[in-house]
Amino acid sequence: MSLQTDPTHDPALQSWVASANGGATDFPVQNLPYGRFRRTGSGEAWRIGIAIGDQILDLAAARGCTDWPAALAPQLDALAAGDLNAVMAAPKAVRVALRQAFSAALRSGSVQAAGLAAFLVPQADAEMALPCNIADYTDFYTGIHHATAVGKLFRPDNPLLPNYKWVPIGYHGRASSIVVSGTPIRRPRGQTLAPGATAPTVAPSQRLDYELELGALVGPGNALGEPVAMAEADDRLFGLTLLNDWSARDLQAWEYQPLGPFLAKNFGSTLSPWVVTMEALAPFRAPFTRPEGDPQPLPYLDSATNRAAGALDIQLSVWLQTAAMRARGDAPVPLSQSNFKDAYWTLAQLLTHHASNGCNLQPGDLLGTGTQSGPEAGQGGSLLELSMGGKQPLSLPGGEQRTFLADGDALILRAHCQRPGAARIGFGDCAGMVMPAPALA
Repeated sequence: MSLQTDPTHDPALQSWVASANGGATDFPVQNLPYGRFRRTGSGEAWRIGIAIGDQILDLAAARGCTDWPAALAPQLDALAAGDLNAVMAAPKAVRVALRQAFSAALRSGSVQAAGLAAFLVPQADAEMALPCNIADYTDFYTGIHHATAVGKLFRPDNPLLPNYKWVPIGYHGRASSIVVSGTPIRRPRGQTLAPGATAPTVAPSQRLDYELELGALVGPGNALGEPVAMAEADDRLFGLTLLNDWSARDLQAWEYQPLGPFLAKNFGSTLSPWVVTMEALAPFRAPFTRPEGDPQPLPYLDSATNRAAGALDIQLSVWLQTAAMRARGDAPVPLSQSNFKDAYWTLAQLLTHHASNGCNLQPGDLLGTGTQSGPEAGQGGSLLELSMGGKQPLSLPGGEQRTFLADGDALILRAHCQRPGAARIGFGDCAGMVMPAPALA
């Protein structure tokens, strides 16, 4: 069901919200992402809203003031109370019915338009929170171009480890340090070992980096001990966000052996505030294929549906604005672009593999895709790649250069989907600014 299009995807649909029309917005009526918000400075309870153009439909205010399908009352009550996790846990058919109800309410000619117009909040007047409760976070490594580029820096003759093309690699991240877009990120301190030194020192990271990722949020979970088959995996995915998995490369180089990422990764991960549902992404599905000569996925990670439409055509980009650029009034500049359809593993394969040992996933769990880099030079999804490990500085406007991030740098991740015969939809910005390291206690 999650791979099918329906009348809500019709590119000819228009909304009675004028800013949702014209093709320039990330949030036309064909998108309808969920986010948790309140009016800036109001102190009111957080509630779930739907982005439509440059507005938000306040579902707490709209809950009792217009006619909604009676069968959706439990989910509408949960959204009004700010509980997106309850909707994530609902069966796929219920989530589809919600989308259809919101589409009907927000499209041109809707009989609900007059009643709902009073419950629009300008996005400029709203503050956003994380869209749901995220109890667990796992980060994968699906970007083969990133894995190859980074591997070449350390293992020129053997950049990919032997297991990469057989198993979706991942590690368990830190959910408590996931923050919503716009939250400043403090430069972390940690241990590093200088070349030729015999003992490490503790200092602020000098090789702070970003990672361009997507985050997949789990819908209905599975019981402990019960795997999830590929045939079920797509229906257990709720939606996608942008994810910046900030990384301290110098801390990482010293600490990652033998157990992998730790303090170099858990000081902050930034999530975009809007969840683009898997239903909204249906028109942008693509075949999943492997390069000739590569091993095919093992049977538990394979299905005819995944081969036919397991990939997603999502265009990704990274933008940087330094403190000096801000002071001059200069706009952010693009650093790189890539596409998620180049990922080596699909989202369904990530979920199925995660649960294949009986691990119980829960509604709202976050699965990071790992850094999404393109195959061409200049398409790296991190500064580690773009600067060749710090050896080739990037030139910026005004004569500035960067190998890694400086204090005051603002990073913005963006994504959109665009195809003939479908309306363009986007994800909104995933932004964060680097702040100086805190003083030691």
